[in-house]
Amino acid sequence: MKRVVVGLSGGVDSSVAAYLLQQEGYEVIGMFMRNWHDESVTISDDCPWIDDSNDALLIANQLGIPFQVIDLSKEYKERIVDYMFSEYQQGRTPNPDVLCNREIKFDVFLKAAEELGADYVATGHYCRKATHGEGSFGLLAGKDQGKDQSYFLCQLSQEQLSKSLFPIGELQKSEVRAIAKEMGLVTADKKDSQGLCFVGKISLPIFLQQQLKPKKGDVIEIPNNEASIVAYHQLAVNEENVVALSKPFHFTKEQGIVVAEHQGAHYYTIGQRKGLQIGGRPLPSFVIQIDTENNLVFSGQDDNHLALNKWALFIDKEEIHSVNPAFDLKVGESKRFDIRIRYRQKLQDGILIRKEEGMYILFDTLQRGITPGQFAAWYFEEELVGSGVIS
Repeated sequence: MKRVVVGLSGGVDSSVAAYLLQQEGYEVIGMFMRNWHDESVTISDDCPWIDDSNDALLIANQLGIPFQVIDLSKEYKERIVDYMFSEYQQGRTPNPDVLCNREIKFDVFLKAAEELGADYVATGHYCRKATHGEGSFGLLAGKDQGKDQSYFLCQLSQEQLSKSLFPIGELQKSEVRAIAKEMGLVTADKKDSQGLCFVGKISLPIFLQQQLKPKKGDVIEIPNNEASIVAYHQLAVNEENVVALSKPFHFTKEQGIVVAEHQGAHYYTIGQRKGLQIGGRPLPSFVIQIDTENNLVFSGQDDNHLALNKWALFIDKEEIHSVNPAFDLKVGESKRFDIRIRYRQKLQDGILIRKEEGMYILFDTLQRGITPGQFAAWYFEEELVGSGVIS
């Protein structure tokens, strides 16, 4: 009998995942990951870890499976939290959930499961695993397109996929709820958690202020007709211009006007609207660029601002990650894929262009809020085949 350790989060998805594996004849062990100890930044009414841990224990008792809590807070701080602080300090916007899956759930947690003699780990992710003819594995989108979470697993390796199971990937969320109700699982009606992976919803400003101290600076509004923006949008959109089309805008104070004061450029992200506290402008303001070196935040009016919308992005060669090596591009090659640059974004049409220095992605349509530090993931049909950190 194959043994599988399920990451029980205290939610309905992982509860049903454990039940389904039990029905398939696996020997199932439930394990809850505690990744966080600092209650001061957690919005306690939303997904407090202690309630989740208790719910996970109740599910294990209902299913009659062994259960334990594993404390991974040290590894989580070193691999996720410190990384987050470093990225925000550089004016980049990290995606901790992608990193949590790569570094915690399918690495530290997987190793802990193997020490228990597990053949696999399983989670309640809405995605699917395929086994290809040559013995490699594919990461497929979940059948429920509204809940598909394959993007969050875009940094997994073949080795990690080989030891992973995703029992609810073939189901709709409504079907998962129905199974939970039919079996009388205590999590059947529990609302989905929000926020950081296995941590809960945090107050990001308070969280960041633990390490990144407030530092007042100017918010500079850049007009839509600023020369460098106009020049960018006059470029021909083709592969020959992809390097120029992928370059981030770099504004200076002299190119705009001061419209507000901020508390620290490292607290903001490209595309952000809330929290800017800019009044008296005809249209809503959005962050279009961040300069942490000079502690400046650049804004533009309306989300159609030309500096917020670009044709291309770049991924450094060191940041290109292959999920399925069969789809890797050699230097000089290009190929069309479906692309996503954030969770829940509809798949976008575009071309991947491999050059010596890295990967360029040229989109068929303008992309709003291309954000350094976030992950771009590319799909061939239903399969997520690669990803990389946006430069």
